Amino acid sequence: MTTGLIPGGQPPDPRPTGSLPQQRREPVGPAAQHDENRSRSSVITARAAASFEPVGRSVASARSFVRDTLQGWGFADIVDDAVVLTSELVTNAVVHAGTSADVLCLRSDEGVRIEVADRYPEREIPLQATAINMGSPDREGGRGLQLCAALAGRWGVEYIPTHKTVWFQLDLPARAVGTRAAGPALPSDLLPLADGRVRVAVIQIDRTGHITAWNEDAEELFGYPAEQVTGKPLTDLAAWPHTPGTSTGIAEALRLSRWEGSYGIRAATGRVIPVYASHLRVRDTGGEPSTVCLLVRDHERAVLQTPLRVPASDTSTGAEGQSTDPFEVFIGSPAPDDLDGLLQRTVERARDMLDGDSAFLLLATDDETELEVRASTGLPSARQRFARVPVEAGPGRYGSARMPAVHDDLTAVPGAVPLLNGTGMRSVVTVPLKVEGRLTGSLGVAAEAPARYSNEEALRLQFAADRIALAVESARLGELERLRRGSLSFLVEASDLLAGTLDRDQTLALMAQMTVPTLATWCAVYTIADQASEPYLSYVLHEDEELIDGIKSLLSKVPPPDPVPTPGARVWTAPGEVAHQAALRTSMRSLGLSGSRTRQVTPGIGPTLATASAVGGETVVLPLVARNRVIGMLTLGKPTDEHFRQEILELAEDLSRRAALALDNARLYSERTAISQSLQRSLLPPELPLIDGVEVEVIYRAAGEGNEVGGDFYDVFPIRDGAYGFAIGDVCGTGPNAAAVTGLARHALRLLAREGLSGPTVLERLNSAILDEGARSRFLTLLYGEMRPQEDGSAELKVVCAGHPLPLRLRQDGSVEPAAEPQPLLGVIEDLELYEQTVTLDPGDVLLCVTDGVTERREGARMLGDDGLADVLTTCTGLTAGAVAARIMRAVERFASDAPSDDMAILAMRVPGLQKD
Repeated sequence: MTTGLIPGGQPPDPRPTGSLPQQRREPVGPAAQHDENRSRSSVITARAAASFEPVGRSVASARSFVRDTLQGWGFADIVDDAVVLTSELVTNAVVHAGTSADVLCLRSDEGVRIEVADRYPEREIPLQATAINMGSPDREGGRGLQLCAALAGRWGVEYIPTHKTVWFQLDLPARAVGTRAAGPALPSDLLPLADGRVRVAVIQIDRTGHITAWNEDAEELFGYPAEQVTGKPLTDLAAWPHTPGTSTGIAEALRLSRWEGSYGIRAATGRVIPVYASHLRVRDTGGEPSTVCLLVRDHERAVLQTPLRVPASDTSTGAEGQSTDPFEVFIGSPAPDDLDGLLQRTVERARDMLDGDSAFLLLATDDETELEVRASTGLPSARQRFARVPVEAGPGRYGSARMPAVHDDLTAVPGAVPLLNGTGMRSVVTVPLKVEGRLTGSLGVAAEAPARYSNEEALRLQFAADRIALAVESARLGELERLRRGSLSFLVEASDLLAGTLDRDQTLALMAQMTVPTLATWCAVYTIADQASEPYLSYVLHEDEELIDGIKSLLSKVPPPDPVPTPGARVWTAPGEVAHQAALRTSMRSLGLSGSRTRQVTPGIGPTLATASAVGGETVVLPLVARNRVIGMLTLGKPTDEHFRQEILELAEDLSRRAALALDNARLYSERTAISQSLQRSLLPPELPLIDGVEVEVIYRAAGEGNEVGGDFYDVFPIRDGAYGFAIGDVCGTGPNAAAVTGLARHALRLLAREGLSGPTVLERLNSAILDEGARSRFLTLLYGEMRPQEDGSAELKVVCAGHPLPLRLRQDGSVEPAAEPQPLLGVIEDLELYEQTVTLDPGDVLLCVTDGVTERREGARMLGDDGLADVLTTCTGLTAGAVAARIMRAVERFASDAPSDDMAILAMRVPGLQKD
């Protein structure tokens, strides 16, 4: 919300130059007025304006703004009607229309005019002669215009292309001439106390705020002779240049038509004298405005203070003898239907009832050990909202929120009311809210002057608290039920998301994205690799992406929080302190105050201050505990002066337990996957050798997610000068067990071949090694051969095919034929009698070797088979070895739509033709 007090004068015409003619909607019925009757030519003596963001809490802020403004003008008689109408119109703007709302209060000699403008002009504009259908009075929304028609003296609606403004005017009630307010006749012992002589300081201030007149009583009260202060600004003597609750400074108050309130005057002795002042703005015969200020000592305020009007509804019996609900007497009608609105109305009424400068309401946590600030007025509510204070706060009878307490002077009992520390409040009265003997909250009213309240005020406030305690508790339980219901849905969705991934980085991202902005404004995740490792900042997220780098940089300079396994959230102050110091240093450098002679504006001041504001609120740390070990910390933060609700912290704790288990599962899976992949890669050949005169290409696909090696394997390796061994095989089965036999077969082949043994002998000894594995052995099909490139450009191959799909030879003329004969497979019988066959590859010929995962590729009842593979190979004439292998793999993949269920290996060897060289 942005507010501004504007000196009295004529209001500007809201119609922009050159805009379309205004469309105006007037009410019908008794309240109907023509445009000429709504003349704005009357003198505007004061005006106040405020803008409110399109959020729900703006409605309560608008009510407070209008109430404070009208009370400051002395219009207590019409405050309630103005607040009700403003509340309805602002609700229409910020809640229903979803736009910001501008509220303008104008005071004139005819009364008060309030305008509420929104940015949603796209409404139906009826003809002026058309009657307006107000709708049913029982419906939930749209009562703003009905209330205007019922309560306002005049009202209307104005449209321009960018705004829609609803205005209403409330006339002041008629009073006897010369009488502003009157009180009952009281016995002498009930009259307020005053000194033997009441001194009223009369000070006159010119239009610039400087003192022009100073009477003798002012000299006696403050010790300054008139000639010493004449010509000086009054603000130089004012020690407290503000009015709690209205955000109105002394300079602004001097420009209002009438104002009453408390502040301090610094006397000649240096002591601050609390005074109660009444300001009246006048003008001389020449039209020059000035302000007359009447000041008395604060304890003699009854001399000047206008008595508050007692509402007619503040009785137990109505005008017709019907009993009135005590709750409605205090809150007013209609009562707010939401908890925040009810609490805000409560503190406003409590403050008005005891003529306080501020009021606050706290709700107890479930265990009644802490109180959480939920509503306040006259205090920096943004800073205090959701702050928590202990129920048992200080010594003596002031120490417990379970009993009514009157604090005559808070400076004598430091810390008795932690909420008021540093606010300038001196006296306070607090009372408990109880339901069936259980503490549910605390209601307090405070003032800047000491000794303002007595036991009588405490009794009045306790009666009010008893009236609203049950309604507040009922609304709180309703809100809590809705929050818990939403929390369950949130946790279910979070669990599903976390269970859907085993990737560590994705789990970290999900943790942060689920908390921002639902639970916090920013989030940081620290991880701990093992017990000997320090916490590592792994992930940072802010709802504003532009601030992520700044927060990450700031957190990298802060020692990480201690990995304490104690469950629950604990406050971490280090980020806020470091951010504040960094912002202070940056600001000092920008102002040339860092000690350097040359003044240089730091270009990074914006991001630094923005980062400090982003992390300046409450920061909490929740441990991530899995399997009795702290594996990290989840850090949640709020921007400057904001706090977490207790329910949000409980929800975050539940989320942290689920996130910790998901993160640990992802960590274990990542470790296992890394180990598995490392072992699997060790079973594959490091690289294919370069063979002069022969092209070699291999394509290998292991079945199963995460598998790099299965039951199929291949190898091409040098045996001796000019001789190379090649093999392609298939172990029974897939997965890790088959991969173990794969490793045995591949390494045994290399060792045996390099011993100078022939092909059949190599396979026979490999067969014995597989059988020696006993129960772990698996049968194996294997194609093994030795290749020798020849000087004439051909290549001689000696091949043994032990139960493996036969190799296919593609000639330059496109013909395809098997290049070997089938023999028994390995790992089944002990005594094998194998033989080798010699094959010569002429220039341009291709030898294709595959595993059965290629030939047994299926689509329903169809299978690719040896014939299908041969048909594809006939189309590969003239292609390189790489192109042949790639075309075979594409044909296999396209043969069926399902993913392959078996390992596949393709080994293509080609002797380049002379004409291609």
